[in-house]
Amino acid sequence: MTPGEELPSLTVPITRTLVIAGAIASRDYQDVHHDAEAARAKGTPDIFMNILTTNGLVGRYVTDYVTGHCGLKAVLRKVSIRLGVPSYPGDVLVLTGRILSVNERTIEISVVGTNRLGRHVTGRVVVDAHPLRSRTAP
Repeated sequence: MTPGEELPSLTVPITRTLVIAGAIASRDYQDVHHDAEAARAKGTPDIFMNILTTNGLVGRYVTDYVTGHCGLKAVLRKVSIRLGVPSYPGDVLVLTGRILSVNERTIEISVVGTNRLGRHVTGRVVVDAHPLRSRTAP
């Protein structure tokens, strides 16, 4: 792993179930995340994904990469994101990343997520990364 290295992209279909389940799981009961009629009354064409679901998808993207592709145990230390365009049911979110820095303990990765409307999320994630230890019976 070296600075500048690109992560493989992750494609996430944005389903109505994902939007609603993410809002409920994060206790975000704003009607724009689960009630299409209320969302339209507030000027948006449909329900849309909340920031906490996006945050979780970004975290998963990075930890899955570090663990699966690098053989390291990844622990999120900092996730800093900024939302852009909304993600609606039927959209496809494509996450891409680039390694910014690597030291003996942490890895910093920039992440961008786009959909049909443009840039949905930009951010930086810092993980502690440790070699995976195999468990052996005593």
